[in-house]
Amino acid sequence: MKLIYQFFIFWFFLPFFVISGDDNENLIFKGCANQKFPDPTGVFSQNLKNLFTSLVSQSAQSSFASVTSGTDNTTAVIGVFQCRGDLHNAECYDCVSKIPKLVSKLCGGGGDDDNVVVAARVQLAGCYLRYEISGFRQTSGTEMLFRICGKKGSNDPGFVGKRETAFGMAENGVKTGSSGGGGGGGGGGGFYAGQYESVYVLGQCEGSLGNSDCGECVKDGFEKAKSECGDSNSGQVYLLKCFVSYSYYSGVPNNIEPISGGEKRQHTERTIALAVGGVFVLGFVIVCLLVLRSAMKKKSKYDAY
Repeated sequence: MKLIYQFFIFWFFLPFFVISGDDNENLIFKGCANQKFPDPTGVFSQNLKNLFTSLVSQSAQSSFASVTSGTDNTTAVIGVFQCRGDLHNAECYDCVSKIPKLVSKLCGGGGDDDNVVVAARVQLAGCYLRYEISGFRQTSGTEMLFRICGKKGSNDPGFVGKRETAFGMAENGVKTGSSGGGGGGGGGGGFYAGQYESVYVLGQCEGSLGNSDCGECVKDGFEKAKSECGDSNSGQVYLLKCFVSYSYYSGVPNNIEPISGGEKRQHTERTIALAVGGVFVLGFVIVCLLVLRSAMKKKSKYDAY
């Protein structure tokens, strides 16, 4: 008789900002299921290890992959990695290869207690990796996992309108690959980075989503950005299947104030490491500029053919 576990588990999504030598490897947040799987024989642990090895290996050739490790429904593990759309293969590999050790460090499990966390997600600035045991009940693809909102208000009376236009460009861009006006951008294949006047915007979907579903996910992400961040001059919203970000730049770096979606959840674990605010702000603006520049370079390369 085959037994498939249906887990109803709360997740801890905690902010965890770390400034490292490589912006792509900055840790944004972790999500750890609060239930562990008894693994006295080590089968689940081995499946998880094989899963990590396969995902890391594939990240050298692709920006997205979904893998299942193990054949027994009670111990099989399903995993996914995704890199930001503007990263080259080597950068993608470097980013993804850092996550397996972080999973163990941040979520625990796999130690001497013969227990393994049944599901986890680690989000870095340039990539993420998530896994769950077979039968784990997922939330909606548009469930908000985490958000960061910047400083409230803007001196530009036209900011909200510009942001709305930029959002619309990104929603269309992830589906059609159209370029952004007022500064350009690149998109298609579930990824878009561009700007409208002084608003920089980025959207990306998990590789398993089709163009239409991707557009809907990104649209929902921007709606959540508006409702969660209001008139903040910058924001990042991470949903299960996509993420979006925007930043208003008027010549002076915006102040970013991390606000965790975990504020809506009561939890006993608090592992929050915040870098100096000014350094994070500058890093955020630089990342936005680098993403845009990389996307424009790729577009120029393809236009040359």
